[in-house]
Amino acid sequence: MTLRSRRSLLRAGVAAALAGTAAPVRGQEATPAPAPTSSLGWNDELVEGNGRLNVVSTVAPISSIVRNVGGTRIDLRGVVPDGTNSHTFEPAPSDARILAAADLVVVNGLALELPTMELAEANLKEGAEIVVLGDQTIDPEAWVFDFSFPESDGDPNPHLWTNVPFAMRYAEIVAGALSAHDPANAAYHQENLARFLAVLEALDAAILEAVQTIPEPNRRLLTYHDSWAYFAPHVGIEVIGAAQPSDFSEPSPREVAALIDQIREERVPAVFGSEVFPSDVLEQIAAEAGATYVDQLRDDDPPGEPNAPEHTYVGMMLRNMELMIPALGGSVEALAGIEPYDTYLP
Repeated sequence: MTLRSRRSLLRAGVAAALAGTAAPVRGQEATPAPAPTSSLGWNDELVEGNGRLNVVSTVAPISSIVRNVGGTRIDLRGVVPDGTNSHTFEPAPSDARILAAADLVVVNGLALELPTMELAEANLKEGAEIVVLGDQTIDPEAWVFDFSFPESDGDPNPHLWTNVPFAMRYAEIVAGALSAHDPANAAYHQENLARFLAVLEALDAAILEAVQTIPEPNRRLLTYHDSWAYFAPHVGIEVIGAAQPSDFSEPSPREVAALIDQIREERVPAVFGSEVFPSDVLEQIAAEAGATYVDQLRDDDPPGEPNAPEHTYVGMMLRNMELMIPALGGSVEALAGIEPYDTYLP
């Protein structure tokens, strides 16, 4: 199904996809559903014979997507701890046991989790499958190379999930894999997919609307880590630079001076650090260039504690927009009403 046809279907079926949310009567405000107090998260024990698929995921955004599609009919274990540098993560020997219990191992691909994939391949049980999302979402012609991921190193920028339409594609791939391995629950997974895609569709539309409130000269992004290479062109923002080199070191003095000059010359209003990669150097760069420093952007670490209702992919994207858009001079009013909570059926 094409993105256009999927969006047409979603617009026609959002009410059904979000079944259980009462429509307001004219002249009467709807009673909002109460916020959940917790989420299932992605730290289940993987056991055999309980009727649920054992699914292993890697980074938190992927884990959150898998949970929203698999819901209560899967046991889900994320092997990359939330807030960990996923580019340098090395699985522990004990992770081999977890991977060996998996019916599905869901990874981003694009060279993000090579040690984990190698361990999974060495321990995969008969009939199990490794589902590689990024490689099924974009072709090599669409790969992005940048300062943190130079073409000379050979590996593209893997952060597809920060672009909401790509996260939608991830969810579709996950739903197909879950349904193929558990046909008895295929209808459940497809219903969860429809509910989740409806939320992501609304989130994407709201982000696009909110970005339009940023003064056009300010629609430029300078970050510590190159996590927004696929998000930015989709929403109409230009990535003008990043501070972190491909070896995850601090930038050199020459690179620092060049960044300061660039921020001053282009009058960039804000520069953005990372929740996972704290950097005193970037804070210094912002101060010397006269820009606001925002140090809490998240590309793979949802806000809140594990199992909190906002500790989700949608919660992460909402929090990022609440930080990014006002700092660039825009308003996030369009995002009001989009809740971060998981949408899966019980």
